[in-house]
Amino acid sequence: MVKSALVLEKAMFVTVRVLSFIVLAFLLVIVLYIFQKGYTALSWDFITQMPKNEMTEGGIFPALLGTLYLMIGSSLVSIPIGIITAIYLHEYVGNPALVKLIRLGVNNLAGVPSVVLGLFGLSLFVVYFDFGTSVLSGSLTLGVMNLPVIIRSTEEALITVPPTYREASISLGATKWQTIFKIVLPNALPGILTGIMLSLGRAAGETAPIMFTAATFYTPDLPHSIFDEVMALPYHIYVMATAGTHIAETRHIQYGTAIILICMVFLLNIGGLVMRYRFRKKLLGK
Repeated sequence: MVKSALVLEKAMFVTVRVLSFIVLAFLLVIVLYIFQKGYTALSWDFITQMPKNEMTEGGIFPALLGTLYLMIGSSLVSIPIGIITAIYLHEYVGNPALVKLIRLGVNNLAGVPSVVLGLFGLSLFVVYFDFGTSVLSGSLTLGVMNLPVIIRSTEEALITVPPTYREASISLGATKWQTIFKIVLPNALPGILTGIMLSLGRAAGETAPIMFTAATFYTPDLPHSIFDEVMALPYHIYVMATAGTHIAETRHIQYGTAIILICMVFLLNIGGLVMRYRFRKKLLGK
């Protein structure tokens, strides 16, 4: 009986390893394929220049800058609201029914398709509040979209902090808020950073929400305020791959733009891992 259980356990471990390598293999194939198709477009000028000749020449600097603006704007919306909501849910709400109701709302928001959120942003921010197609409208829409990611990751990080930390702090005379701010949040910070990096990566790669609220295919000027429309990398890829008369001629530009977007998300994830490692090392006192 024991022997059969050990054999089953080893078989399950082998299965998990094989499936993990299959996922990595798919990722590697996709990245290599995109790089093969688009590496000829990559250059410093491609990153730093304005587009030219109906987007068939020049660079993608406005789209790159617009993506960064939308990422920063969405993080300013989703990070504080998401973290405060998670703290309220885990540390303050004593009514289980209310917690379940709020979590149900968060889960439903997470399941809303991004195109529906784009229509929501169009109706509320672009039309009702009259922000127009702008960085502000796109940032608010992406911020709403990323709220479930921030709330979930922050709440999971708060759960990992041992209750004894809170008890020890309160027993020494600290208030509940002082305990949360000085004890709980620093220990939960590595997990919170993971959620923040995931939300930034999602904001960088979404097309549908910004299609209705912020993005334009081409603008000759860089945005001067939060009420200006912007170019963005994912929407730039979408339009160049589906419209126009030079689709075949600009295929390398499409894939080159995709490489830049992948590298941006990759660097975000690497930065998150480095920051998480340093915070954990600092918490452990090593």
